[in-house]
Amino acid sequence: MLKALLFFQLMFVVNQIHFPWGVGVPGLVPTNIIFVLILLLMRGKEDFVELEEPPILHTPLLIFFGSLTLAFLWAQLTASRDFIDDLTYLKNACFYPLYYWMYRRCKVDEKTTRWLIIFVLVVAAVAGVEAIREGFDYGFGKYNPFRRASGPFGDNWRQANRAGVFYGMFTPMFVALVLFLKGRKWWRMAAIAGTIILIGGALFTYSRQSYIIILFAIALLVFRKSIVLAVVLGVILASSIGFLPDSVTQRVEETKQEDANGEEAVDVSTQSRWEIWEGAMGMLKEHPLGVGLHRFQQNIGNYSKYKHMDAHNYYVLTIAECGPQGEIALIILLVAMVRLGKFVRKRTSPDDPERLALGLGFSVMTICVMLGQIYGSPFLEGAVMGPYWALCGLLERYVQFKKSGDGDEAKEPRRATLVEKFPLAVHLGQR
Repeated sequence: MLKALLFFQLMFVVNQIHFPWGVGVPGLVPTNIIFVLILLLMRGKEDFVELEEPPILHTPLLIFFGSLTLAFLWAQLTASRDFIDDLTYLKNACFYPLYYWMYRRCKVDEKTTRWLIIFVLVVAAVAGVEAIREGFDYGFGKYNPFRRASGPFGDNWRQANRAGVFYGMFTPMFVALVLFLKGRKWWRMAAIAGTIILIGGALFTYSRQSYIIILFAIALLVFRKSIVLAVVLGVILASSIGFLPDSVTQRVEETKQEDANGEEAVDVSTQSRWEIWEGAMGMLKEHPLGVGLHRFQQNIGNYSKYKHMDAHNYYVLTIAECGPQGEIALIILLVAMVRLGKFVRKRTSPDDPERLALGLGFSVMTICVMLGQIYGSPFLEGAVMGPYWALCGLLERYVQFKKSGDGDEAKEPRRATLVEKFPLAVHLGQR
């Protein structure tokens, strides 16, 4: 039952939109109930591995939670409104990172831990298939901003950028398996399929941010593999641009346009982001401690012409709502996430290509998570980030299994040596 729920939770968190269940309690959703059930099933069970290393994200996450809580309290003091709505926002912000601790101590064996890691990637690939299906339904004609695929992340085009970030995040995991998983033919073929699916899904989101993230991630991993391969792949990609759907190339070309005077200018979407960010800096100037958690959209209309708009940049959103102290807490957390990737890479033996591929893929994935917050703010979105936090815990746990060398073998009690059984024999031998 525990194993089944651990797998089900990974699937459910990404596909919540397909399960419109309710529990009738404000602020409580099915993901919370599943989480509690897993905790109850874990209670009293002995773990299969001794987690010797301290949790890498433990303290940074607590600092981050502290900054969010302070911003929540500040919002109640300075601009109180719907307390339950604010409390729910804080609960959701702190809830999904808890997957890190849960999956790090999920009380399952090495084999199941490995399959949970694989299942995270399977869930990501299935989400990509959904976006591709939506893209085919919309067609390949002229780009239409209201016909963008959102996969399992939304009912309409509004969540397309969230979906694009998700696909961009997980693409390097598959690419790393393709490049570095030596001697595993079928797994590499599966990884190739996953790479194609996620890139295809990202294309139909028409998220230019996701295009950049994916190209950057592939470039990093290919250069790590071989400079010659990087050059060859670059030539192939450049020559393949003409085969992309017209709507995709049109979307990219829209970034730069000509204004009424015939001069080059950025498109309205990009320009609006810059104006919102400028307004956020004005907001911070008037509120040096931040305006409070969940207060950006309420206040941005006072500092720009855009009312009730998201910051479209999580770093800007954090400093505007939580102040400089919140930004520092976020940076501490991001640094710890990078350290976790290094932890997985550094504890890889030369004869374990799987762990090497996972470590490299996860390290680049973490960079993609950071890039995904520049033109969007999905850092607190459970459907987007939930699988990432779970993967953090699973990879740290998997490394501990490999380090201990216990694996799935049954732990036998250590047998005492003859010296330990007959300590006086040592003295007899000396006479």
